[in-house]
Amino acid sequence: MAASFTVALKQAQQEISARLSAIIPVQSTLGQPMLHAVMGGKMLRGFLALESARLHGVDAEAALDAAVAIECIHAYSLVHDDLPCMDDDDLRRGLPTVHKKWDEATAVLTGDALQTMAFDLLADAKFGPNALELIRLLARAAGRSGMVQGQMLDIDAETATTPLTLEQITRLQDRKTGCLINWSATVGPVIAGDDSRALWQYATALGLAFQIADDILDVEGDAEKVGKALRKDATAGKATFVSLLGLEPAKQRARDLVDEACSALAPYGAAGETLKQTARFVIARDS
Repeated sequence: MAASFTVALKQAQQEISARLSAIIPVQSTLGQPMLHAVMGGKMLRGFLALESARLHGVDAEAALDAAVAIECIHAYSLVHDDLPCMDDDDLRRGLPTVHKKWDEATAVLTGDALQTMAFDLLADAKFGPNALELIRLLARAAGRSGMVQGQMLDIDAETATTPLTLEQITRLQDRKTGCLINWSATVGPVIAGDDSRALWQYATALGLAFQIADDILDVEGDAEKVGKALRKDATAGKATFVSLLGLEPAKQRARDLVDEACSALAPYGAAGETLKQTARFVIARDS
């Protein structure tokens, strides 16, 4: 992996973690479970927000809070997704899930607190005249027409009499995973009032490649490295990109999508190289 990407990712993780530690009071009742939920992990969505902002000359403080906001939304979704009423997972990032370390009620409220904190961060004058648009787009990406709809489609798939088709599973994952990635990657042009089409195309291909890579990891991955239980979909008989395409064709499809993502960055020239490395990382990762 190229040093520029790994260095940039590590720096983003440090900046996001420091900001989270500063704004979540650990001494409060919800502080510890909130930090437990949001710390660690790749922080890829926050990193995308920071890179997108860099490409469009966005103020550093605004960029960081946008990155923190999307990590809060992502973490809230994982806390709720891990609950017994949904995926019922005991581990997340190699640690006990919030409802296991504390209890279910604490997990629900932790997710609620993280979600609302994200919008609180974005409702600030430093985001300038396009703050309302940024908030509106995040609400759509995270809500009933975005991530939440994807989660509902995923739940419906568990009781479906026939496995999902490739078109259906693509639609599901576009909402469950892709919508937050699209928001992250277009933070810069939205705040700056610039054209977001190139980064939208990049993120659409990236999000689908990310999910295909997840499905491949579920088959070939090491549970200790991934930090959560694997092969649950296969055990449940749920359709995945791997089950529908086959392992090798799924890998090829992921590579093709990375090529599409990189091509979409052409308007940025050499400045888009880190995002190209990000796309390659997405399908090369082991966790």
